[in-house]
Amino acid sequence: MSVPEWMAAVGPVRTARLLPGGASKEAWAVDVDGEELLVRRAAGGVIHRFTLSLEHEFRVLEAAYEAGVKAPRPVAYYADLGGREAFAMERVRGETIGRRIVRDPPPALVLQLAEELAKVHEIPHSRAPFLRGSDPVTRMEQELHSVEEPHPAIEYGIAWLRAHQPEPLPDVVCHGDFRIGNVAVDEEGIVALLDWEFAHVGDPRDDLSWPLVRAWRFGAVDRHVGGVGELGPYLDRYAELTGRSVAEAELHWWEVLGNVKWAVGCLTQSRRHLNGQERSVELAVLGRMSAEMEHELLDLIEHA
Repeated sequence: MSVPEWMAAVGPVRTARLLPGGASKEAWAVDVDGEELLVRRAAGGVIHRFTLSLEHEFRVLEAAYEAGVKAPRPVAYYADLGGREAFAMERVRGETIGRRIVRDPPPALVLQLAEELAKVHEIPHSRAPFLRGSDPVTRMEQELHSVEEPHPAIEYGIAWLRAHQPEPLPDVVCHGDFRIGNVAVDEEGIVALLDWEFAHVGDPRDDLSWPLVRAWRFGAVDRHVGGVGELGPYLDRYAELTGRSVAEAELHWWEVLGNVKWAVGCLTQSRRHLNGQERSVELAVLGRMSAEMEHELLDLIEHA
């Protein structure tokens, strides 16, 4: 593939390859003077309205890297790269496709997830003061209204969440999309934690519970944490490192919320296809997938 002219701002680029996937951002594998970089560039839209700008995502990545999180080394932010904002970071090795990871996960992977999350939750908010928090139930209700069509199962899920909302824990810096699929993994375990566009401040259980969502188990539904391990050791390791003890039962409410969030995310993504903003079979399929989350959240509520 020829190197786009706008890529010259990155440096003397020898090769540039647009990688497949990425529902809301472009990802380019770029070789610059023998250095392997990944350029993350704005695309046609965002999954949620509270998505960070790429500049703020880059600043969070810098803070995480400095805090010792296994994150790609940040390289540079570009306010205008071919008419869109972008940033460059180290291109890491490892598997990121969830279905491949869950087939034969490294034995220590579930504990490593807890270890990385503990580091994320220790990032000082002062290091990324632009991060904001909000009530996640209200946020999802507002985003669902933007779809402008009825979804009774999701609406019922939101009503149930509001009626059973737990007392909050003190806010921490949250990754916001902490799950299998957003970690690069090799035979030893986690190489890097990726995709920081949903970082925010909020209840730590928001991050802790996100990999429990059935969609993020990639078919390995019997292993509750991301299809790679059990919940007990995951929570025990997190508590050991943070002093923050979370009972398994506490995460049930948050797992329902996770299914609501991904159902709404799928619907808002599909609107980019349906309104002609970005015609894409992938986006259309995401809209159909919302029914899977609707079924799951109703099942979770039934067994609450």
